[in-house]
Amino acid sequence: MNALTVNLKPVLELTDEQFFKLCQANQDLKFERTATGELIIMPPTGGETGNRNGRLTQQLMNWTDTDGTGIAFDSSTCFKLPNGADRSPDAAWIKLERWNTLTEEEKEKFPPICPDFVIELLSPSDSLKATQEKMKEYLDNGVSLGFLINRKSRQVEIYRQGKEVEVLESPATLSGEDVLNGFVLQLEKIW
Repeated sequence: MNALTVNLKPVLELTDEQFFKLCQANQDLKFERTATGELIIMPPTGGETGNRNGRLTQQLMNWTDTDGTGIAFDSSTCFKLPNGADRSPDAAWIKLERWNTLTEEEKEKFPPICPDFVIELLSPSDSLKATQEKMKEYLDNGVSLGFLINRKSRQVEIYRQGKEVEVLESPATLSGEDVLNGFVLQLEKIW
């Protein structure tokens, strides 16, 4: 099953509050919204992808707890990006000083902030092209470092501000570089 995109503009334009309420009223569904207001209904992941995504998040959360310079998020977190899109990366991290600039209400809803770091794990139902476009959208909105992991081809695309995308073949680890200083993502259990 692939993601379904619905253009509501001819009929209505959802406010941020209405979009939030729609998501809360339909918690069995996962929604994203493009910068142009199209509603994207994401299919649930299968068991293998869910397990691998959990392992990604686990590693990021463990490092975050030890490091203490930021806050990590799982795939159920939706961020309001500066371009107006509402996106849910599979894993994300934000510097604590940036997170702390948000109000409590902003933190409770869909935080109006772009993460510093994101991971997207390509699932069998994801389009590689659409996910690559999503990674570029993250960069355009302020992400400093992003990993697009394609388990099927055992490739990782690394997205960095101001640089060309780097493609790695079957890496054993990925470095958080200077964005997540000291973070190393072990890929053995992700492949």
